[in-house]
Amino acid sequence: MPEVQEHPKHPGGGRKYGAYQMEIYKDGLLNNKLPTVTTDPSKLQEQARKFLGIRSFNYVAGGAGESATMDANRLAFRQWKMIPRMLRNTTHRNLKTELFGHQLESPLLFAPIGVQSIFHQDKEAGVAEVANEIGVPYILSTASSTPIEDVAEANADGVRWFQLYWPQDDEITISLLRRAKSNGFTVLIVTLDTWTLGWRPADLDNAYVPFASGIGDETGFSDPVFRRKFTEKHKIEIEENILLAAREWEKAVFSGAAHTWEQLALLKKEWDGPIVLKGIQHVDDARMAVEAGVDGIVVSNHGGRQLDGAIGSLEVLPEIVDAVGDKLTVLFDSGIRTGADIIKALCLGAKGVLIGRHVCIFSFRFLFPYYRKLTSMTRPFVYGLAIGGKQGARDAVRGLLADLDQSLGLAGMRTIADCNRSMIRRVQYGGDTIANH
Repeated sequence: MPEVQEHPKHPGGGRKYGAYQMEIYKDGLLNNKLPTVTTDPSKLQEQARKFLGIRSFNYVAGGAGESATMDANRLAFRQWKMIPRMLRNTTHRNLKTELFGHQLESPLLFAPIGVQSIFHQDKEAGVAEVANEIGVPYILSTASSTPIEDVAEANADGVRWFQLYWPQDDEITISLLRRAKSNGFTVLIVTLDTWTLGWRPADLDNAYVPFASGIGDETGFSDPVFRRKFTEKHKIEIEENILLAAREWEKAVFSGAAHTWEQLALLKKEWDGPIVLKGIQHVDDARMAVEAGVDGIVVSNHGGRQLDGAIGSLEVLPEIVDAVGDKLTVLFDSGIRTGADIIKALCLGAKGVLIGRHVCIFSFRFLFPYYRKLTSMTRPFVYGLAIGGKQGARDAVRGLLADLDQSLGLAGMRTIADCNRSMIRRVQYGGDTIANH
């Protein structure tokens, strides 16, 4: 990891993320320079829209079905309120935490986001580079538009994990695991909820899925086992028929055939390191994860992009933490929008939070039909990437970290360990929604 930036009078405090706020004000005052990426989460989506084609925008902004799961994610956060404490020594915060043996500067992780080349040419390697720079672990998606090896090179000194879209072909699966491990990826994130794609109208109406044309297939196209199997079957190289190769790779990773708990034995045998299951929503599945002997879970509904009508992830987080939080590491994903949201997830027991493609639509159509639909989705680093390349991704996440840092102190907490349920309360306001800008 890069050298930790410490306050000279408060050693051990880690990076001073909140200082980014004063950096912005200073640039404005002295250099007449405004932030490249908006700091307002309610405006981030619309800013990014200007930089993306309709297909790329719909791919990142769209969800499953009528977006009811997206609504649920946001509503779940709005029903929890922090109860700030005063006259506490929170001037200098410490966001450090530990996950799977890694001493981390904060509880944030770059979520695994595929096909980043459709957002900006800097794509995965560029984001992995800035993840190292700002001290946030980078999770590489199987659906990457950059080979595993190139991302590892860009993130050479950083903490990096590998997310697996689990092929049904065991030989290909083993090849991917070995490549990731040999390139310094230390934790395996196994996504369970995407063995087939959800019903996503924004993509369907444009008849667009990037994988079909070979975009986001680079993990497969660069894999020696997949290449050998493709050549043996079709008597040509991948480059001679990209569309055919894309169909073959799609069948491998989005096969339409679900895996079972028993098949985890293969991953445990072939992966030397922590294994984390992503997509857990039911407390019984969390208990089964413990029985399966994995090291962690991610409470997630894929940001509302897979099963429409699913429960908001934050809604089930407390019961899952109560059931298994002392037996494995519980991470959280889906719906994070602000620093306050991160604090709420941590107070409810999450040990780390994935940020990236988090969907935050909130609509009152199911409560008050006459209300205008208020929409705000934020995928901080993806939208930042679209707006300003890898530096835009960096600024978006720096802003989220600064918000977390400042909000933690204002709430009366100094460290991540201070985040507990006594600092929040569930309050159900029927008319609680996002600010209308």
